[in-house]
Amino acid sequence: MNDRPSSDALRHDFHPAVRAWFDASFPSATEAQLRAWPNIQANRATLVAAPTGSGKTLTAFLAAIDALVRQGLADGALADETTVVYVSPLKALSNDIALNLEAPLAGIRDELARLGLPGLAIRTAVRTGDTPAHERQRVARRPPQLLVTTPESLYVLLGSDSGRRMLATVRSVIVDEIHAVAD
Repeated sequence: MNDRPSSDALRHDFHPAVRAWFDASFPSATEAQLRAWPNIQANRATLVAAPTGSGKTLTAFLAAIDALVRQGLADGALADETTVVYVSPLKALSNDIALNLEAPLAGIRDELARLGLPGLAIRTAVRTGDTPAHERQRVARRPPQLLVTTPESLYVLLGSDSGRRMLATVRSVIVDEIHAVAD
């Protein structure tokens, strides 16, 4: 018996703009994605263990972005609050992830416009030990919906009043390379 979800399940679980961007960008969902998305969307703690190149990071981000799209459309806009924290053990990877988020976010904005729906400003920010003070202040004044950080910088945020205020609205935490931070 094959308990693998069908690729048709993806058609019903994501907002049409998110689904359209994904379909235009990838030939199909991977098995890891099809297995993880229902759990992530049901707000269950989910560990995605799959080979490199199987879309693990996008798996987590796409579910989080979909939730933000749905929330923003339902509310008319997104609040200036951080709802997703992505923790990467490597500073360079944090910057790569922030850049790699811009393509899906832009593509989904384009799909929203194509569907005649209002655009959403889903903001991202990177917070590492190398983040300049003026950028940290900007993020504190207007928190991004998606924060990309390192374990060390997350620890600093948790240790400050302003950091705890920003993190109080977080609903999803994505930990990449969990084996590197498990100790």
